[in-house]
Amino acid sequence: MLLFVDNLTNVDFSYLDPERGIVGETWLANIRLHGALNDESMVCDFGKVKKVARQWLDTELDHRLAVPALSEQLNLSQTGDTLALTWWLKSGESIEITCPRQAIALVDTDILTTESIARWCETQLLNAFDQPLDKLDLDFSTEQIDGAFYHYSHGLKKHKGNCQRIAHGHRSRIDIWRDGVKAPQLEHTWAERWRDIYIGTAEDLIGQPHIAGADYYDFAYTSDQGEFTLRLPKAMCYLIDTDTTVECLAEHIAVRTAQENPGAALRIRAFEGINKGAEAYRGQ
Repeated sequence: MLLFVDNLTNVDFSYLDPERGIVGETWLANIRLHGALNDESMVCDFGKVKKVARQWLDTELDHRLAVPALSEQLNLSQTGDTLALTWWLKSGESIEITCPRQAIALVDTDILTTESIARWCETQLLNAFDQPLDKLDLDFSTEQIDGAFYHYSHGLKKHKGNCQRIAHGHRSRIDIWRDGVKAPQLEHTWAERWRDIYIGTAEDLIGQPHIAGADYYDFAYTSDQGEFTLRLPKAMCYLIDTDTTVECLAEHIAVRTAQENPGAALRIRAFEGINKGAEAYRGQ
């Protein structure tokens, strides 16, 4: 017998890619359990499926940076509870991070895809259920977005939860209205501007080193979970003067778009993952 739960939950996280760098993602999880009926004539109670699977995904993947632990492009070391990693990009540039262990999802694969991350999740989720199952299948899908969207990563040092981790992210749509009319050209401008971007807060910038012919940004902060540092190629970063909450991002988009479109009445609807976000206005 097969039991399924589609759109079980969504996970917002980032992952390391050899070409794109740090990629922010939002995936919907779908789960299927294979097994015999129990004495309640169920494979498993839906409430239990949702509780166990959601809790595991929320703890082990959501708001973490997924790292392919078996990749030759990765150098990784751990001292106490602190991980230090260097990720070598195909361009010859690198990404360097130090952070608490809990901010990283070490995935037993050499390359990260929806399939390889799902297989890793399946192995561990099967052991999370306290009843025998013949098989557990998990797959991830993305939100259907007909218009513009971008992948971004960030860290919110003031956040009391897991958003404080310096490299977690989202796949997010952007809606813009100019003078009351949907403005897809403006939306696509921001989708290109923030394609696979790390949005950093200027006050967290501690250096701008030039290393082996490449320019980098160094970010660092200390939050409740510990100390975080991040070095990224400048071309993969976008600096703003505020925190990087979705409220501040919507406001930033509104301010800059107003500067580029003087006199226009603007409504900005910026998303943080799926079905949540903030709105900002100019000239209305």
